[in-house]
Amino acid sequence: MFRVASTFVALLALPLGAYAADLDKDQLTKIDTAVDAAIKRGECPGAVVVVVHADAVVYRKAFGKRAVKPDEVAMTTDTVFDMASLTKPVATGTSIALLIQQGKLKPQDLVSKHWPEFAANGKEKVTVEHLLLHTSGLIADNDIKDYANGHAKALERIAGLKLEAPAGTRFKYSDVGFIVLGELVEKISGTSVDQFAKKNVFDPLKMADTTYTPSEALKKRVAPTGLRDGKIILGEVHDPRAFKMGGVAGHAGLFSTADDMVRYCRMLLRDGELDGTRVLDAKTVKLFTEPHPVDVPMTKGGDAKGSRSFGWDVDTAYSAPRGNLFKKGEGYGHTGFTGTSAWVDPGTKTAIIVLANRVHPDDKGNATPLRREIGTIVATALGKK
Repeated sequence: MFRVASTFVALLALPLGAYAADLDKDQLTKIDTAVDAAIKRGECPGAVVVVVHADAVVYRKAFGKRAVKPDEVAMTTDTVFDMASLTKPVATGTSIALLIQQGKLKPQDLVSKHWPEFAANGKEKVTVEHLLLHTSGLIADNDIKDYANGHAKALERIAGLKLEAPAGTRFKYSDVGFIVLGELVEKISGTSVDQFAKKNVFDPLKMADTTYTPSEALKKRVAPTGLRDGKIILGEVHDPRAFKMGGVAGHAGLFSTADDMVRYCRMLLRDGELDGTRVLDAKTVKLFTEPHPVDVPMTKGGDAKGSRSFGWDVDTAYSAPRGNLFKKGEGYGHTGFTGTSAWVDPGTKTAIIVLANRVHPDDKGNATPLRREIGTIVATALGKK
């Protein structure tokens, strides 16, 4: 068996009343089988899975290996993961939501209002909302060479980009768009996105292991990812553009643990408050998470109707963590390239956190089937059919 830690109880001082009447705890044991099978198929070396329901942790386990090269290290529930694109909603999206709450920004604001240079080459109509919904018309990723000369030069080159499509006319997932949002956080608040999120989100929520650029002490618990210059990446961001920007960017760079993500998701499920500390107003949580329709280009031509929220996926091709049974359009979540994901279903007061380093040790692996299977198992445990 690949499982190395097993704690099927509520913890972290959460209510032990452990299982709500609508939850089949025996069904949750199928998560064990699903993760073990994914590891045996070589889809990831290990994983940490946590399920929150009715404001309690009802499932929390670590499986497999944190590292297989250069030495084998067992996965533990306190492993720190490169969250990859979960940075978008958790750090950048939440920071943008706070600036909106503070009255310093509006979704309808033109980006150029706060960053005049960004209007170059036909981008004068791009709004903050377009960036949040990935409907700005920006390219998914610009050339890595644009990042060769550091943070400031990279932003200068991004400001000079042209649009691929008119703003607001199509959905295309864009790292560039969230790099721009990260820059807006700094321009408006006077504080870099990592420091703004730390002060206003992570510290108030007591997410002690959530940070950009982990310290040497924290690196001892970090799960390694893929390869850079032929060497295993450990404690540095896997994303090449975020790495070139010094490890801090709006689209990637955040590191966190499953337990910290529990605190974050509980905050959202509690309408912005946790343990007596309010991070977001209830109306801000609604603004941040409610669905907006987007046109999703299909591979065979034409568009399909999908939906995104201001930072989260709701119903697109990126919705695997929802599984097959949670109702479309009622939950939200996000994935990370390294193998991480979170899905929140407010209707059932449930959150599912799957953290894997599927890119270790050779930038291969595939977390998508496992995310979908776990989402389906949890929905089944809640009586969804």
